[in-house]
Amino acid sequence: MATPLSDTPLSLKKIAVVGLGTMGTGITEVLVQAGREVVGIDVSEAQAARALAALETSTARSVQRGRLTEAERADALARLRTSTDLAAAADADLVIEVAPESYEIKHQIFRELDGVIRPETILATGTNALSVTRLAADSARPERVLGLHFFNPAPAMRLVEVVSSVLTAPQVVAAVTDLAIELGKEPVAVGDRPGFVADGLLFGYLNQAAAMYEARYASREDIDAAMRLGCGLPMGPLALLDLIGIDTARTVLDAMYAESRDRLHAPAPILKQLSEAGLTGRKSGRGFYTYEAPGSATVVPDALTPAADGTRAPGREVRSVGVAGSGTMASGIAEVFAKAGYDVVLAARSEEKAEAAKARIGKSLARSVDKGRLTAEAAAQTLDRITPAGSYEAFADVDLAVEAVAEDLEVKRQLFQALDKVCKPGAVLATTTSSLPVVACARATSRPQDVIGMHFFNPAPAMKLVEVVRTVLTGDDVHATVREVCQKIRKHAVDCGDRAGFIVNALLFPYLNNAVKMVQEHYATLDDIDAAMRLGGGYPMGPFELLDVVGLDVSLAIEKVLHREFRDPGLAPAPLLEHLVAAGCLGRKTGRGFREYARR
Repeated sequence: MATPLSDTPLSLKKIAVVGLGTMGTGITEVLVQAGREVVGIDVSEAQAARALAALETSTARSVQRGRLTEAERADALARLRTSTDLAAAADADLVIEVAPESYEIKHQIFRELDGVIRPETILATGTNALSVTRLAADSARPERVLGLHFFNPAPAMRLVEVVSSVLTAPQVVAAVTDLAIELGKEPVAVGDRPGFVADGLLFGYLNQAAAMYEARYASREDIDAAMRLGCGLPMGPLALLDLIGIDTARTVLDAMYAESRDRLHAPAPILKQLSEAGLTGRKSGRGFYTYEAPGSATVVPDALTPAADGTRAPGREVRSVGVAGSGTMASGIAEVFAKAGYDVVLAARSEEKAEAAKARIGKSLARSVDKGRLTAEAAAQTLDRITPAGSYEAFADVDLAVEAVAEDLEVKRQLFQALDKVCKPGAVLATTTSSLPVVACARATSRPQDVIGMHFFNPAPAMKLVEVVRTVLTGDDVHATVREVCQKIRKHAVDCGDRAGFIVNALLFPYLNNAVKMVQEHYATLDDIDAAMRLGGGYPMGPFELLDVVGLDVSLAIEKVLHREFRDPGLAPAPLLEHLVAAGCLGRKTGRGFREYARR
């Protein structure tokens, strides 16, 4: 029979942590440093000893770094005892279970705890893939069971997901939420579904990256560099899979797919192949990458490590560059080339537009001077290299023409027809499209072998990434030319084929779309999802912050292109996004998107 819950706030002073692996040890460290009495329990005496040794080492480092005094360290360690017997949890106010992701193991622990702990004790599971409701239903006290999902490494990561089942009592949720705040964490309240918020969004993205690599669309190095440099992520998806553990990722995705039946969650076959071969990532010394030793973070070259650029075909000489367009992207690209010493012709549909674009560059350079990033002399020289023009006829002598006009295929085709007539033989013609087929631009010319994609990211002067997109018709020397140019303008080039979204958008926008679906389904709030992805996923912006910055209309257009090309039902744009665009709520530029903004 369930024990009635009073309205008196629940006190969580004594806490048991069951399972002293990496996560359990990290949670234990957080608790003892916050003044809680903790008993760490593990079936393996050796593992319990390793956890204690790890805690002694990590707290010693904290003393060296001035985060703890020696006295505080001694007090923290004195608050911990270890055991191999679940009976040691008998007087705990809260038990946090962090055992392996297996229903059988967790059920066994819960059954044994039911016979040990007090009726008022709260039981929290640290699962990130299994059903909290299913675990609670088999407990003698389902109203006192909830999920408490810390992120690794627990001492450093601020996010904690507090997961309620339909059976969890509100007082239990409140008590655990208060504890998380006292621990210096930021709790996010979520419902019970595989992956919750952070992993629910993160693992779909990781799975798509694995599938992209498996399809040989891009190298592992280029996929990881693209997401680091294009999205500001601390780590690329394949390196992150190696860190998490490929076997762990496969378990989470299996659980997500079992519930959603969304093909985006069906584990990529390569995850199964690597797992079954024992190539589980850093912990085994090999996964997508090869490491110096099991447990090492140091990547070493292997058979898949790309050869140096010196093996590429020689490129064409580029001394002058034409940039077509007058918007932010066009002026940013012109600034990048001029800073690198190239003579630049900046052409627009009128002399006035071209002059305005050059003036925008002048202001950008002035800001760089004010911030000490550029000397006044260098800024003046850069601006002098840019010649504005009101006609594309000015591209007659350029060696490389880069278009940055509207993201409209017919507009781009017409422009490439014009460039084909104007530009000299041997000039490389590049499009900055982020979602349209490069080959369609190429086919608008009589020289498709000279056409290639150069997808810069906004703002071009600051963003280091360029996606180099070759079609089946692009010449090897044209590809080599663009790679050499990217090096000279100090951009990191990644190679990819001519398909919708290239690398970054193909991985980024399904993730953003899935975030919209979470809000649409009332699973979590905008603020909680944004906080979860910033704090738990290391994203510089939450998905809704980013959608409002990019523009909901731009985002919807890209998602439609992805859905049309890949024909995957999981890529269909969320209706909520379509409704907001139809209502004219396009993000910051209109003053309202997912959030409202003060008009300037």
